Amino acid sequence: MRAKAAVLTGFGKPLEIRKIDVADPGPTEVRVRIVASGVCGSDAKVCAGRNPLYPQPPVVLGHESAGIVEATGAAVTSVSPGDHVLVAMNRACGRCPECASGHAYLCQGEARHSAVAGRLADGRTPFSLDGRELPAFIGIGSFAEQVVVGEEMLIPVPDEDFDASLALLACAVVTGTGAVWRVARVRPGETVLVVGCGGVGLAVVQAAVLAGAARVIAADVNPAKLHEARVAGATDAVDAGDSLPDAVGRLTGRGVDHAFDVTGAAGVAADAMAATKPGGTTVLVGSPASAEIGVPSALLFGGRVLRGCVGGNANPAADLPNLIELVRTGRFSLDPLVSERVPIEEVNEALARQQAGAVTRSLIVFD
Repeated sequence: MRAKAAVLTGFGKPLEIRKIDVADPGPTEVRVRIVASGVCGSDAKVCAGRNPLYPQPPVVLGHESAGIVEATGAAVTSVSPGDHVLVAMNRACGRCPECASGHAYLCQGEARHSAVAGRLADGRTPFSLDGRELPAFIGIGSFAEQVVVGEEMLIPVPDEDFDASLALLACAVVTGTGAVWRVARVRPGETVLVVGCGGVGLAVVQAAVLAGAARVIAADVNPAKLHEARVAGATDAVDAGDSLPDAVGRLTGRGVDHAFDVTGAAGVAADAMAATKPGGTTVLVGSPASAEIGVPSALLFGGRVLRGCVGGNANPAADLPNLIELVRTGRFSLDPLVSERVPIEEVNEALARQQAGAVTRSLIVFD
């Protein structure tokens, strides 16, 4: 079938709105009509050619999405046409040593490799353009009206609970909450610093509050984002353009138990780590902008720990239903995360605003 999509035709070029062909779902695959897709910094990095792991143009970007099942393969049993779903980011094989040990986010199986290559599990591309193969970013490509994904990537949402903003759970929220709950394992009474208060950072703030953190310090250079962090539950707000160790030291006396670098910007990780107390943990949530992170050895000799994570080390099958329930019951709010809702025709403007730090999250909403 034919569908409208935003296609990256070359690095550094604006996305083009094109009509593409969508593949029929295979036996264990599902075609989903996308209702909404978040605009993430990962998409912008591919546009700029700063993410060499993913397919060369042309490619359909987008990966943070929610929609409605349109058609299913003959062997699909977990969803039916008409069901509302989230599309999870990772396609894990379930069989490699990483999956078998409970670390599916580190999957090294062929299913994961094919997703990174923008292809379905059987090697096909989910899209084609003018008769040529057209890959999908991490096997999703949700800047398209219709996508084809494996059944295992879909998380059902009760119809009465469905809203377009739930798309943000699939990337920003599951990443931010996973960094707090699965990676740092913040405990009641501990103190937290969150550097970067975009969509993921605001999820970190709310997760820290839900974990019982006694103090949640938000840091950003954008006053509007600091306001949203306060709305999300941050107890303190500081200008990230100032010295983080000094600002945090004035508030806490000793530094925080946990710091989260959600910026990926050069130098921020070391500053965040210097704002932790001896024995504190710093988690890299945003993918780094440079290949190296410089950390003074004196910080490590203080027993401090620097950790990375992959999408919050999440297990979408378990974590996304939990997040849906938290939103349903009002314990987690998506309102501070959504700055704007725009049509797919405004995707380039939304990407520009995301890169300028002018929004927390833009949500592309399809008709």
